[in-house]
Amino acid sequence: KSSISSLQKSYPDGKITGRTCDLSKDSLEDDVSALFSKVGKVDHIIYTAGDSLAQMPLSSITLPSIIAAGQIRFFAPLIVAKIGSKHLNPGPESSIVLTTGAVAERPHEGWSVIASYAAGLYGMTRNLALDLRPVRVNCVSPGAVDTELWKGMGEDEKKMMFERIGGNVLTGRVGRRECLFRFCFCVEW
Repeated sequence: KSSISSLQKSYPDGKITGRTCDLSKDSLEDDVSALFSKVGKVDHIIYTAGDSLAQMPLSSITLPSIIAAGQIRFFAPLIVAKIGSKHLNPGPESSIVLTTGAVAERPHEGWSVIASYAAGLYGMTRNLALDLRPVRVNCVSPGAVDTELWKGMGEDEKKMMFERIGGNVLTGRVGRRECLFRFCFCVEW
């Protein structure tokens, strides 16, 4: 709900509406079905959901922690594509866009679980494109963007990380959410 409110404040003249859906529950499939039945037909689905980063040293991972880390990052986008595709207007004018992270390409210590899911989205995307043709299915990796994803991090730690990232990207800084939403319609689950 906070993302919807934030967008409405940023674009008071725009028609911004939204619905929320908790993708972390065991009732994922039923909840996504209920969401799309309220929304109706759409042309595009952009999956940008994220939760607190599940960074953990390899020595401390367990099967339940691996599964929990994949709920929002992997299982939910697959379910959203399955159910959402039934609500897309047919044809190549419609699309599904999934987002992943740079860790899929560049490893970071303690990110083995997250990296596995991030990289897995590339394979999921290619196969969904085949399964859902002629609907377009793409995956993008926008890089670091200053959003609530980082709220569990201390401000000083976040600032140092953003400065380090900014020194390594062409724009000289991490992305800002207002820049992402300025040029595209996006649904954040």
